[in-house]
Amino acid sequence: MIWLVLLSVLISMTFLFLLAQRLCRAWLAKWEMRIKTDTVASLRDFFLFIDPSVLWSTTIMLSLALAGLAWLASGSWWLAVPASVLGGFAPAQLVARMRKKRLAMFDRQLPDMLLALAGALRAGAGVHAALRQIANEAPAPLSQEFGLLYRQQRLGVSFEQSLDQLHLRMPTDSTGLFVSALQIAGRSGGSLAEALERIAETLQARLQIQSRIRALTAQGKMQAWVMAALPFVLMLALCFLDADSMRMMWSSPAGWLVLLILFLLEALGLWFILKIVNIDV
Repeated sequence: MIWLVLLSVLISMTFLFLLAQRLCRAWLAKWEMRIKTDTVASLRDFFLFIDPSVLWSTTIMLSLALAGLAWLASGSWWLAVPASVLGGFAPAQLVARMRKKRLAMFDRQLPDMLLALAGALRAGAGVHAALRQIANEAPAPLSQEFGLLYRQQRLGVSFEQSLDQLHLRMPTDSTGLFVSALQIAGRSGGSLAEALERIAETLQARLQIQSRIRALTAQGKMQAWVMAALPFVLMLALCFLDADSMRMMWSSPAGWLVLLILFLLEALGLWFILKIVNIDV
């Protein structure tokens, strides 16, 4: 009877091991595909062209390096595993942050460009000539995006398709207003310069409101990060002041459970606070 129970346990453990191996393999394949497609495509939007294999190898090396550093610093595998996962997701998060900053920079540059475009149209220049001049003189990322739009025109892409692709690369409300104004003016005519000036005034007022909101909510965001970091700073200080008492926190299952609950509650509280102070206009 005992041998039958042991055999059943062995078979169950083998089945669970194979299932976990298959799930890990599928997750790694999905993760690799995401790195090689989505992240590389986002980098191409920044006009950065990187080999997907190099990016995947760099991600693996970063993940292993962070796991090794965490294990050497703490001697615990339960810190090495989250560090490894963090290293794996770090490139995608970095690219997402870079994309967000680039979109914000484009939105800040767009009102001045619209005013310049409206002035060129009032002076008698055509839309294509004005866009080419702006692409040559404007700073990045505005010059990159409109330079690409102008090169697409020279390759035979229609003006409306070029504008649609610009909106796909820069999916913001400001770009949508600009693209819609140019497309409507191209179909029905009308005073494009006046429409661009009104859009520029609206975008400038929107940017001023957003800047004021960011200034008013900066204190709340800083308080959220300080409150989230305070428990970990206290744990680090207690490790130096009373290492014997804190050793149970790092080396016992009860301590691991406490740390897991602490991390989950901290992450949930930080998420709630950032959601409250994140006001979109």
